[in-house]
Amino acid sequence: MANKVDVPESRRYVGFDAYKHAIKDADVVLLVTPPGFRPIHFEEAVKQGKHVFMEKSVAVDVPGVRRVLDAGKIAEQKKLNVVVGLQRRYQYNYREGIKRVHEGAIGDIVAGQVFWNSGGVWVRPRKPGQTEMEYQMRNWYYFNWLCGDHIVEQHVHNIDVANWIKGKYPVSIQGVGSRAHRVGKDYGEIYDNFSVELTYDDGSVINSQCCHFEGSFNRVDETFQGTKGRIYLSAGGQAILWDHKGREIYRHDPQGNPNPYRQEHVELFEAIAKGEYKFNNTEYGAYSSLTGIIGRAACYTGKVIKWEEALKSNVDLLPEKFDWNANPKVMPDENGMYAAPIPGVNTDKHI
Repeated sequence: MANKVDVPESRRYVGFDAYKHAIKDADVVLLVTPPGFRPIHFEEAVKQGKHVFMEKSVAVDVPGVRRVLDAGKIAEQKKLNVVVGLQRRYQYNYREGIKRVHEGAIGDIVAGQVFWNSGGVWVRPRKPGQTEMEYQMRNWYYFNWLCGDHIVEQHVHNIDVANWIKGKYPVSIQGVGSRAHRVGKDYGEIYDNFSVELTYDDGSVINSQCCHFEGSFNRVDETFQGTKGRIYLSAGGQAILWDHKGREIYRHDPQGNPNPYRQEHVELFEAIAKGEYKFNNTEYGAYSSLTGIIGRAACYTGKVIKWEEALKSNVDLLPEKFDWNANPKVMPDENGMYAAPIPGVNTDKHI
């Protein structure tokens, strides 16, 4: 790699402010740190006039969503391309299937189910000598200020498909969730299962389900019912539409389709190379992230949460100070355990 990558000591940056220097040296910025940092880094990239690829999710709390939306407006004014890593938007079977839905192939979408049920992700145990800030940073998936919980960090892909196919965002969200499997001190504060109902302004309801249960079945896909038929979609390349009598009316052929994780970058860099302003994925990236955030809060609080009310929230999850020796807002008890949210208790902390 030495003959391919030129990164001298003068361009190696460390610390919580390293992003400012790295962005200055870049032509295009890739934001792929834990989601809690996304609004801060995105603001800086736009301020410095850089085209951006930013991974999902783009925020972990409502103030972060607002920051991203504001920066996205400035990016538009500066004609900076912004692509968000919700790669199903760049996957051919999703594009072709949803295009047909929007053209009326199965009528109006009246219901749907979206899933990310799997065995979960890595755990990075605490090491001797780590400060609390370092431990949470290294084991970032299990702390909401960094990850947003798995409904926000991971399941946002499927939630985004629901919003995309509906062409709008929910007006209210309610649901249930808990810690049933991951209950030890290594798992921070987050839940391991959510079941959420997304209600849209036309009365349609889409059920969103995700869990991290080791040893249980996996399901990662989406299905929607329309007034004239239904559609099934999956990241594996499927898009199948049926009419109301169950007759197949479209099946996508994934043969030769590009990898969507690559395609989103190909399209971004082609636009930049041609001098085109073509992409600003900020709004749907922010609002699908917000959908997950509201879903998390609905389960944590046990309340039905209205979209417009949630947008006013000032609950900021980020630490007061970014320093390796500073304490995050969530700390362990004397036994090393983190308090998990209990519906109906301390609800003001969550939205």
